[in-house]
Amino acid sequence: MSLRVEGLKIYYRTLYGDVKAVDDVSFFLDDGEIMGVAGESGCGKSTLGNGIMRLDGSMRKMGGTVELDGVELPIGDDRAMDRLRYKELSIIPQYAMSALNPTRRIRRITRDLLKTKKVRYRAQLEEFRRRLDLVGLDEKILRQYPIELSGGMKQRIVMVISTLLNPSLLIADEITSALDVSTQRAVGEMLVEFRDRGFVKSVMVITHDLSILAQISNTILVMYAGKLAEKAPADTIINAPLHPYTELLISSLPEVGVRYEDRMLAGIVGTPPSLLNPPVGCRFYDRCPFAFERCREEPPFEEVVPGHFVACWLRTKTLAVAGAAAAVPAAAGGES
Repeated sequence: MSLRVEGLKIYYRTLYGDVKAVDDVSFFLDDGEIMGVAGESGCGKSTLGNGIMRLDGSMRKMGGTVELDGVELPIGDDRAMDRLRYKELSIIPQYAMSALNPTRRIRRITRDLLKTKKVRYRAQLEEFRRRLDLVGLDEKILRQYPIELSGGMKQRIVMVISTLLNPSLLIADEITSALDVSTQRAVGEMLVEFRDRGFVKSVMVITHDLSILAQISNTILVMYAGKLAEKAPADTIINAPLHPYTELLISSLPEVGVRYEDRMLAGIVGTPPSLLNPPVGCRFYDRCPFAFERCREEPPFEEVVPGHFVACWLRTKTLAVAGAAAAVPAAAGGES
């Protein structure tokens, strides 16, 4: 077991009240698993990742627990968390290509980070060089400034630095944004290789790009308006989703070989609700084409079939009816 999140609530403080960006979220991430976190902009996926790694001044932990390898993380205590960052858990931040100090050479940036963790740079230098070679970077990059590197090179160096101390959990936030398609694929494959080589135990990949998650993830977690909508193996999410939001999200993606004249892309009508005052019940209610009266109650996020979790009254009702119908012939056969 790598990561277990139970009832996590992370709100943003504003002049108008609390923004409920992550609201009562529970899930688990196993050792060796790469889990994608997907959803529209503003759904809370980056807040989820950042909240597990660190809380900035505008964020507040309102409830819940986060455990890593069986030990509860003190995510509400910045000083206590600082001792764990980059050692037990690490992050490739959103806009990672801008995360490097432009006034420092790569060698100095790495040395300064290791110094804050009380790790000697020279003790890690040989392994650092080996990992640079693994991602296709020459050792001379250590003497260069970030401005001398391409976007893909900066992304790769941030990946190496973030995992140099072999953290148990790596959170990768929008690591393929602003990269060309071929570089996106290469970066995704590097994440898989880092996991396979034991540089990290498990990975949480946060992105709006489902096509990347389909290639590298074992499971995909779909968020909507601060809540969890669905979690299942990646193939299941892509090919047989249960939540109406996931279905619409998948249908809005272009497919290779399908012409615009043959089939238009289906968008999602409406906009997500305000998280300052989110609606009661299912938060997708106003946009869902299948909504009915019970959707005004909040659906539980539960396992409907092994490994497949969903928060939708319609799907749980449909599966329950199907399960009951399948059980009738079996029962009748047993009596005869």
